[in-house]
Amino acid sequence: MAILKEWLNDLSYELLTGDIETEVSDVISDSRKAAEGKVFVALPGARADGHDYITDVYEKGVRVFVVERELSGLSLPKEASDVTVLRTSDNRKALAVLSAARFGNPFNRMISIGVTGTKGKTTVTTMIKTVLESSGHKVGLIGTNGCFISGKRTPTVNTTPESYELHEDFARMVEEGCEYVVMECSSQGFKLHRTYGLNFDYGIFLNLSPDHIGPAEHESFEEYLHCKSMLLTQSRTCIVNDDAKMTPDVIREAGIPEERIRRFSITHDAFETATDIEYICTADFTGTRFKTKGLSNADVLLPLPGYFNIENTLSVVTVCALLGISDEDIAEGILATSVNGRMEVVVRNDTFTIFVDYAHNEVSMVSLVETLRNDYKPKRLVVLFGCGGNRSKDRRTGMGGAAAHSADLTIITSDNPRYENPEDIVNDIHEAFIAAGGREENCVCVVDRREAIRYAMEHAQKGDMIAVIGKGHEDYVERNGVRTHFLDREVILEEKEKLGL
Repeated sequence: MAILKEWLNDLSYELLTGDIETEVSDVISDSRKAAEGKVFVALPGARADGHDYITDVYEKGVRVFVVERELSGLSLPKEASDVTVLRTSDNRKALAVLSAARFGNPFNRMISIGVTGTKGKTTVTTMIKTVLESSGHKVGLIGTNGCFISGKRTPTVNTTPESYELHEDFARMVEEGCEYVVMECSSQGFKLHRTYGLNFDYGIFLNLSPDHIGPAEHESFEEYLHCKSMLLTQSRTCIVNDDAKMTPDVIREAGIPEERIRRFSITHDAFETATDIEYICTADFTGTRFKTKGLSNADVLLPLPGYFNIENTLSVVTVCALLGISDEDIAEGILATSVNGRMEVVVRNDTFTIFVDYAHNEVSMVSLVETLRNDYKPKRLVVLFGCGGNRSKDRRTGMGGAAAHSADLTIITSDNPRYENPEDIVNDIHEAFIAAGGREENCVCVVDRREAIRYAMEHAQKGDMIAVIGKGHEDYVERNGVRTHFLDREVILEEKEKLGL
């Protein structure tokens, strides 16, 4: 047990009633977890408002409440004279502050690295973790693929989990002896103040392009940009991609001075620069080789194809060099990196190469296919993809158009239809493909994703590169509220075995 007052040092609040000397044991925002000794933070939301559950949690024994309303606007029982009520201007921020205090501020006991960008976060965080571990350090990681501590993975619902879960994970990392924490920082995480109060030692900005704009996400690109910029505002040293178009806007929005910025570039001299770039695609290796110039002078062999992965890797080189990691350890860790569902080479033989990637919007798809076509010059570029249901239809239009302009063969299939008819989604993408000038003979619609993958391999020609995109690391198909196991990598290998390839 703790005394409530001990958790309030960093919280701005008004005491409406009660006593802050009361004993408390935990912080909750979910009414289903209510019990005696817990502090209930009432979170307002689009679908449910925690203030409406105050009577329920009171009946379950909760006597400490954090609210945004006046006392008269709460549904406390008339006989509730034994309660303590604190009022704040933003309960999401309050949840973050209280959660940090409840776990003893574990984030501050590790060296912290945050990574943000429209694409590349998972690749970069995984690579940083691999490099640091290769050089003998213990690292915790939180991101799209889960929370990783001491070789154990715990699934995460969001790229950046809710603040309580974050601080709970930080505490586990400290307990396991982690020296570093590496995090993917999503725009939603900043918008919803999940990362409120976190001051990163290093913040990495990769890139920015329109995405996650619409209902329940961001109202506008301006809001999206602002939320992305918040990582730099909350970082002591800011590592930025000097080749990214929106970098000046993000720096300006963050309001950070130049002395806090370290720039990396492929196109010109910067704090860290990539030179002597080679693209390699053989039956044994697909990726790139390059040298670094700056704080590090490493010879890097990168087992991930593409120009954009050189950008991603250069950010890793920059932060690891700043951390004092040797060139040899940096190169060794990069070579050992494998990222599930991120330009992951699943099949490589004398006939064709199959990649799995998470590209699920027009920008990331264009980046991927242009890289494969321009840098590796396949005989044919085959792209297999779908689009998620109950999401903006702009993705269908954008990805259908991108395929029409970039792929030699397009295979349109299902992704996560959710509550939509998968055939309708496939038809929408097909219409966009044709409207963008795509030719019917260069497009095949196979609604069942497994059958689509099999079709791609059955009809592969020597020299093909086949990109299976959209789901990446996801290990499920979601339809009508039910998730069924499906992992592109597994299905590709299963169908390859059946075909005897």
